[in-house]
Amino acid sequence: MVDAFSAEAFKGNPAAVCLLEDNAEVDKKWMLSVAEEFNTPVTTFLSRQVSDSHDAKSNDDDAPWFRIWFFTPTVEIDLCGHGTVAATHFLFSPDIVQHDIINFVANIEIVTAKKISKADFTMKEGDKKFFVELDFPVDPMVDDDALEPSLPKTLNGVSVVSFQKTSSNDLMIELSSGKEVVMLQPNFEEIKNCEARRVIVTGPGSEGSEFDFFTRVFCPKFGVDEDHVCGSAHCALAPYWNKKLNKQSFTCFMASPRSGVLYVDLEEKSQRVRIRGEAVTTMLGTLLV
Repeated sequence: MVDAFSAEAFKGNPAAVCLLEDNAEVDKKWMLSVAEEFNTPVTTFLSRQVSDSHDAKSNDDDAPWFRIWFFTPTVEIDLCGHGTVAATHFLFSPDIVQHDIINFVANIEIVTAKKISKADFTMKEGDKKFFVELDFPVDPMVDDDALEPSLPKTLNGVSVVSFQKTSSNDLMIELSSGKEVVMLQPNFEEIKNCEARRVIVTGPGSEGSEFDFFTRVFCPKFGVDEDHVCGSAHCALAPYWNKKLNKQSFTCFMASPRSGVLYVDLEEKSQRVRIRGEAVTTMLGTLLV
């Protein structure tokens, strides 16, 4: 069990990480049952892979390869940021992987994860902790002139700046301030019934804040009312706030009750998003069934 995007336990976003035995049979029905049992926002499953068929896309010839799957308590999903951070942190922490780069083959994407010294990032000598850096594709906005979602209970009492729709069918709502994002009272039933896959609510940090923007993510369709700290949402948030703030590097705050911090860079030319965060392992054990 790993808390992702947090430097302390019981913050950030929890994920269960299961490293399967070599040559284990892939049984997605069993995986879903395990995820339902753990009942964390995501359970991540890992299986070692031979790298030969993927060398052309690797950043390093010696970097190991793992097949990765993600399950919420109710459904399989294609890609998950905090689940990948948790998996990477687990593989690095007990030195299961000696290399500083890991390649993951997900359902729809090959994801590269890197181990970055926290001392290099914070300039504090002797700090042995590390960040995980993910390389994800941009999730661009799409034009939808008819987009005017009906979320009266959720948006009651807040000031909406704009509605946007992403290519992955997420609804992004900008509020006038990060404070309104924090104070928002979501109605999960109406969010569940709206057309969007997920609802991303974001707003700018206040003047003098260390954070560029605040965000919360709601996805009751996946059996997760609030995704405490969502990495993949920043694939849409980074290009959106790039246009608003004229910046490419962001310090981002997820304002769920557990909260979490992400450091995000937008690579405009390659249309990639680099997402950095810490993680903490809280439990280790063995599945007996």
